[in-house]
Amino acid sequence: MDIMTDIAILVLAAFVGFEVISKVPNTLHTPLMSGTNAIHGIVLLGGLLILASSAGALNKVLLVIAIAFGTINVVGGFLVTDRMLEMFKGGPGRKKAADASADGRPQAAEEESSA
Repeated sequence: MDIMTDIAILVLAAFVGFEVISKVPNTLHTPLMSGTNAIHGIVLLGGLLILASSAGALNKVLLVIAIAFGTINVVGGFLVTDRMLEMFKGGPGRKKAADASADGRPQAAEEESSA
């Protein structure tokens, strides 16, 4: 393929990707990110396999940099996903805060009276 075909494919892929991602509702964001992080783990494994069979110092350096950035992406993605899932978990402290706000009393006043 020539360079114009490659650029056209890149632009079309970017446009289609943006349109698809912008239509994802907020409730599906976390599960989709978890799946994407798992897929990216497979990409990292492929990078490691290619690194083992690559020839030349420049190729190896570029592959190590790509694997490092990919690892940062996967780990960061799982940390963000875990943090988002923690927001949906209920605990004893959150139940009290929800009960206090349901009474119509400010939460700060209840904390002062219990202290």
